[in-house]
Amino acid sequence: MSSQSKALSIGTPKEQHHFLEKIKPHAELIAALISGVFILLGWLFSKGDSETLSVIFYLLAFVIGGFAKAKEGIEETIENKELNVEMLMIFAAVGSAIIGYWTEGAILIFIFAVSGALETYTMNKSQKEISALMEMQPEEAWLVTSSGEKKVHVSALDIGDRILIKPGERVPTDGVIVKGTTSIDEAAISGEAVPVTKEANDEVFAGTVNINGAVTVEMTKPSSETLFQKIIDLVQSAQSEKSPSQLFIERFEGTYVKVILAVVFLMMFVPHFLLGWSWTETFYRAMVLLVVASPCALVASIMPASLSAISNGARHGILFKGGAHLENLSNLKAIAFDKTGTLTKGKPVVTDTLVAEGYDEKEVMTVIASIENQSNHPLAQAITGHVRRELKADLIQPDSLEDVSGWGVKAIVNGSEWKIGKAEFVGKELAAAYKSGAYSELASHGKTTVFASIDGQIAALIALKDIVRQETAEALQLLKQEGIETIMLTGDNEKTARAIAKEAGVTSFIAECLPETKVEELKKLKNHFGTVAMVGDGINDAPALATANVGIAMGEGTDVALETADVVLMKNDLTRIAEAIKLSKKMKRIVQQNVIFSIGVIMILIASNFLQVLDLPYGVIGHEGSTILVILNGLRLLRS
Repeated sequence: MSSQSKALSIGTPKEQHHFLEKIKPHAELIAALISGVFILLGWLFSKGDSETLSVIFYLLAFVIGGFAKAKEGIEETIENKELNVEMLMIFAAVGSAIIGYWTEGAILIFIFAVSGALETYTMNKSQKEISALMEMQPEEAWLVTSSGEKKVHVSALDIGDRILIKPGERVPTDGVIVKGTTSIDEAAISGEAVPVTKEANDEVFAGTVNINGAVTVEMTKPSSETLFQKIIDLVQSAQSEKSPSQLFIERFEGTYVKVILAVVFLMMFVPHFLLGWSWTETFYRAMVLLVVASPCALVASIMPASLSAISNGARHGILFKGGAHLENLSNLKAIAFDKTGTLTKGKPVVTDTLVAEGYDEKEVMTVIASIENQSNHPLAQAITGHVRRELKADLIQPDSLEDVSGWGVKAIVNGSEWKIGKAEFVGKELAAAYKSGAYSELASHGKTTVFASIDGQIAALIALKDIVRQETAEALQLLKQEGIETIMLTGDNEKTARAIAKEAGVTSFIAECLPETKVEELKKLKNHFGTVAMVGDGINDAPALATANVGIAMGEGTDVALETADVVLMKNDLTRIAEAIKLSKKMKRIVQQNVIFSIGVIMILIASNFLQVLDLPYGVIGHEGSTILVILNGLRLLRS
């Protein structure tokens, strides 16, 4: 290549590729604008004596502006063996050119190309959240080896590998800290702006930011199964799944196109013989009918609105697995909630410690915590954590320890026999009389009680409770404002369930539910209310989530719950459910507006054409203008 030809080339091959990738999302709009320029040139030359040049420019406008939609229409026709709106518009444009209306045919192509570019813009906009998320996932990590650290691609890591995360770096994969202490910015996952302190045995998630300390993390999940990747997969699957309304419109489109083509064919002959129209007028009116009767606006009434709403939800931590589930939310009459981990935090905390007279509280609680520290039971861990935090006690090692399954634990400490567990384990009568019946009082408030005895004498009563989430009451109040019944399903006994239900503010509750019982209760609720949602987070909630019309999972829930649900609350914020319902109702209103408007415009244009008061240019503007308007109306959901 000569130096002159090198100078004429647009950068290096890599730069050219980068340039092409940059303009690719805007290709349809660029083609439409170039088409518009050629239409202008064609019109200018048509005013002079250069008729041939005018036609050439119009042909260029047809080809450049209509290529994308024509290609799409032909491919879909071949694949589905059915005509579509794109083919109808091609016929209309070609028909306009045949009868000498080059300008109108070219403008039809131009506006159709612009509306297509708008639809593409909607798709690209809905993909924006995914792109932003994907950019937050580091591609490389510092792998800790026997010879030091080395930088490797995240895909080369295996479960069990240890990686070093330095201050300021993003966490490359889900894992558990094995060394070091730091603060992690988890806003991308939880939405919380305040960094969370993390130390040994704490979980960290891919995409979050390590703020200050260097930590060593053991990888617990492959990169394809991280929480971040789940978010991306859920949004992508949502965008490919169509709502029932969209599927109906697409089925209707094929039949409608055939009917219109049949009517246009009749329009070419019948008015000439029955109404005495000239052949020119008859063919002209048939072409106008072909333009104005095309259901472009009707077809574009739903998809842009649905994609915009899904994108909006993803931006606010509400992931819809498809337009169908988003649409169903607007019809909800009742929502059933699992208790543990959904209405409550799912982690018991110590609320009361009643130590018997004559005993030192710190000494008794230290021994209890030392014994419970040997167990992985959630109640035992809650007691141990409480003593360490509140009493700053140093735990000791029991002389011996025996786990009594289903009841509690026995231990020997400094020659004394300790029993920690249920009331029956330490003596039901002693427990009932302890502290003037405090046991019954605490149980009536929905608290779980643990007794501790020394050599047969009760030394302490500890009450624990699964705390209701801070936002639960507000979330349920918002749902009531939307006219939705709220029901709590729980495995707790009726006394505990009643206390939690009152505190949370649910309309009603069903106690002592096993997983299969939840399914039966969901079926009853569906029979009574019609459309019902289920909110849960655990493996035992999965059958109920699948049974409900809409399954909603908490983002911190189990993988099974996340896979089964139709909607995921990534920030674990129950108030987002009311937001999702409002978004669904707004989408429904916008879709209804679009459908009524588009059908109304088509009917007016068809009537005007039959009365011979509508010329082709105005038919083009009315038809394509309505298409652009319904797309823009759908895009409003991006900003709500």
